[in-house]
Amino acid sequence: MKCKQLLGQRIKELRKNKGFTQEQLSEKVCIDSKHLSRIECGVNFPSLDLLDKISSVLEVEPYLLFQTNHLQDKESLIKEINAVLNSESEKNIRFFYKILMDIVR
Repeated sequence: MKCKQLLGQRIKELRKNKGFTQEQLSEKVCIDSKHLSRIECGVNFPSLDLLDKISSVLEVEPYLLFQTNHLQDKESLIKEINAVLNSESEKNIRFFYKILMDIVR
């Protein structure tokens, strides 16, 4: 996935976590909602000034807009998780298992 698409997905994720619609966020950062839609779809790339405004309104540090590893496809995530688990001790794997089961139940 391209950088623009990942950034757009991340902005959308953070926007939704804050409970904002596209219209609400675009109004708060003084852009047209169509422009925000194109950013979230990965068509447009926001300026640094706009990234700063978005991070401020969403109340996150700007670098968090670029934390997109969790947005990978399912197969890539499973492969990465398995690589981590294969390098861990049995004790840690049991601990991870308990946490995972608490989350999914």
